[in-house]
Amino acid sequence: MASNPPRPGLNDGFTGNTTGKGKRMKHGIYYAFWENEWNGDFLYYIEKVAKLGFDVLEIAAHHINSYNAQQLAAIRQCAKDNGIILTAGIGPTKEKNLSSADAAVRKAGDAFFRETLTNIAKLDVHLIGGALYSYWPIDYSKPVDKIGDRARGIEGIAGIADFANDLGINLCMEVLNRFENHVLNTAAEGVAFVKEVGKPNVKVMLDTFHMNIEEDSIGGAIRTAGSLLGHLHTGECNRRVPGKGRTPWREIGEALRDIGYNGTVVMEPFIKMGGTVGSDIKVWRDLSEGANEAEMDKQAQDALVFQRYMLG
Repeated sequence: MASNPPRPGLNDGFTGNTTGKGKRMKHGIYYAFWENEWNGDFLYYIEKVAKLGFDVLEIAAHHINSYNAQQLAAIRQCAKDNGIILTAGIGPTKEKNLSSADAAVRKAGDAFFRETLTNIAKLDVHLIGGALYSYWPIDYSKPVDKIGDRARGIEGIAGIADFANDLGINLCMEVLNRFENHVLNTAAEGVAFVKEVGKPNVKVMLDTFHMNIEEDSIGGAIRTAGSLLGHLHTGECNRRVPGKGRTPWREIGEALRDIGYNGTVVMEPFIKMGGTVGSDIKVWRDLSEGANEAEMDKQAQDALVFQRYMLG
């Protein structure tokens, strides 16, 4: 195990966007930066990101329900030993869609989330984000019903919110660009959705990649989310690590300071072709510049230094 000193974590009282003396943003990275599939050796990545200096590792919740008790316990202990906070992300499948017009699909989605939330709680995960209110990647080959999907999504999230709250888990509704979902495309839509759900552990999640496509002002979008911002993903408009594109990081940092954000900031770059990840994210060229794993580690570490400076 890595010998890095422990870092403040969710089990030290951190539950999302907080303000006050002694609080600071927690910086992380999504494991899939290095992977082509929506699963991986999380023990390996916990130790890797600890050595690189991160506070947080975000994992995919897609396969968590197939893990046995020993595997879950090992991941939790590894994170504790390395001083790493775990967060989770997921884009539910079409068959687990809480906003589906099919009541049987909504029921399956509710059962899936209850099982998933129970299992990520065993990892000491207190935050899950993504298109929880819908499914991903979206299928636009058939007509979509934004009004109906939104209403059913609100009902579905409200239906699991108390269950999640009892486990100490925040549900963060990710605002996505128009090509990946139709329900929530702007911070204003995310805020309206969360307010209508009306549960204290249901938050807005923003992503600099998606905001770059949809928002008139990235700083304005962050200020719109305000105290409801529960999680932030970062990455360049070209899906590279922060600092390797044209995203207005000073504007983002100023907006985060304006709203007193001290929650989790997880970079979510995707630079590798191939596999399910490359296909779902639509990475059709090598954005890594031919980097090997050690060079990708260096990219991540440099981006961490850059992000801490620009947003802190």
